[in-house]
Amino acid sequence: MTLDPIHVETIAKLASQIAEETDDSEQTELAQTVWDEWLDPLVVGGKRVIEPLEPQELHRVSIDDIALCERPYRVTHGLDSGTLNPTTFKNGLVLDVAHAAMASHPSTLTLHRKRTVIATVHTNNTTSNYDEEWSIYDDGHSRRKVWRAPKIRRFQEGIVHALSLYLAESEHALSHEEEVSELLFLDGPLYPKELLSWNDRDAELATLARETKPKSVLSNYIRLTERFIESDRTIAGFVKNPSARTIVQGLSKNETTVPWGDDTAFFTRLLEQSPKKQAHIHDRRKDSLTFTTWLLSRGGPDRTVSAYGDALGVERKYPLDAYTVTFFVIYDPRSDLLYKIEAPYAVTKDEDRREALTRQVLSEVAAQKGPPTPVSKADELARIRAGEKQSLKRRFESELKTAVRSSYDAERWDDMEH
Repeated sequence: MTLDPIHVETIAKLASQIAEETDDSEQTELAQTVWDEWLDPLVVGGKRVIEPLEPQELHRVSIDDIALCERPYRVTHGLDSGTLNPTTFKNGLVLDVAHAAMASHPSTLTLHRKRTVIATVHTNNTTSNYDEEWSIYDDGHSRRKVWRAPKIRRFQEGIVHALSLYLAESEHALSHEEEVSELLFLDGPLYPKELLSWNDRDAELATLARETKPKSVLSNYIRLTERFIESDRTIAGFVKNPSARTIVQGLSKNETTVPWGDDTAFFTRLLEQSPKKQAHIHDRRKDSLTFTTWLLSRGGPDRTVSAYGDALGVERKYPLDAYTVTFFVIYDPRSDLLYKIEAPYAVTKDEDRREALTRQVLSEVAAQKGPPTPVSKADELARIRAGEKQSLKRRFESELKTAVRSSYDAERWDDMEH
């Protein structure tokens, strides 16, 4: 049943009423003020949580020119992990399955064939172990294992999802990092941000994060970073949907009121190119990318892997600053999307390498109108598609001799999709 026209019209009038009370004409000026005056550095509780890595500037570059420029890296790699999505069964099992793959550009088909598959299981059954050693399959090209999640009273679905995703990604990266000759992009952040956020979300989650298994996942990422430091290669994270709140929360804690819900909203307003104070999609210049210079981040989840944190107790062999997350952001007016690029300070402290990584990413985004080619390739290889997810869940139901626990909303939306 659809809404009657009278109800559609009254809802539209609500939008007008809200618009009358909303004035964001000053947001562009405020964003510029925050950038110019409050981030050099942003100090919260006596600690420098955000600060410039280089002279702080905003830049604009022609999309056509940068797309055609000579790229510093000739061979690039990308890595991603796709998941089944956390699933709860009627017998009490909660599980998720992650499937990781690495891609190269130019393509290397033997590398693309290699996969790492992890199934993480949560159960309250104390007699079941589930932990297995690695099993090799596909003529030795791939491996898989089952992993039991630590027992917890709440958040089971989030736990199995994070552990599956990050373990598969990091294990695959460690197993195949020698294939990377120049540059590796992780599809997502440099470190397992969701796991690192447990420290601040809930006391039980904070305790869980320091248990052996979650700690071993972070250890994989630390070891991966160290291997790239040792070999003088470049590792970076390409974040397609950045959600950090370090800046807006830091300003709030310093009793500065800002209108943005997260840092992405702030940077988008800062980098939008509109001739009017109130930016609009039809007003923006669409012939150039805008981007920031590099910043260091030691707040939010990034605090744990900086000199302010202990990396959940994981040993680090280099000076602690080497692991600090540094980043810059790119705004693409063609899609109205903001991308965040992360790399460890050990990589970006060198001006030449910083400039090379910046130019590489800008050129790829300009040419692809989206993520760099190896990131898109890895995403395509690792993704578990909707039809495959449903088929796999039916296989699990058959093997486990139980059914997926349904919810009204899941049934409703599934019906609508068909």
